[in-house]
Amino acid sequence: MTSTDTPARPLRRTHQRELVTSVFDDTDQWLTAQQIHNKLAERGEKVGLATVYRTLAVLVETGGLDAIHAHGTGANPPEWSYRRCSTQHHHHLTCRRCGRTVEIAAPPIENWAAYMASTHGYTAIEHVIEVSGLCPTCQ
Repeated sequence: MTSTDTPARPLRRTHQRELVTSVFDDTDQWLTAQQIHNKLAERGEKVGLATVYRTLAVLVETGGLDAIHAHGTGANPPEWSYRRCSTQHHHHLTCRRCGRTVEIAAPPIENWAAYMASTHGYTAIEHVIEVSGLCPTCQ
């Protein structure tokens, strides 16, 4: 987050942010930074991969995108994937084989996280829960 992107002010609009965000207008799939970079290049947009990574970090931090650390397969190592999600705070149940994702609410986890934080005197807590398995189709 830069000094101009404080939580008290709306996120400053930039051409690069609009380009990266526009990639998600046409899909509900999880995309890696490299896939986003490739889609922009296919459109003739010249945005560096480092700029894509920085933009994704800002969009995740400000709630514009969700990120998961996707499991790798074979020669593909695990990496972060990004998606625009439809609800407020939630978690994801993701298929390790095909990537199908279900958004899930988890009130018991929220209660546990709040309890653990308060027990240890922490405030302003955040957490990330990643749940993965094999979807019915891939079993």
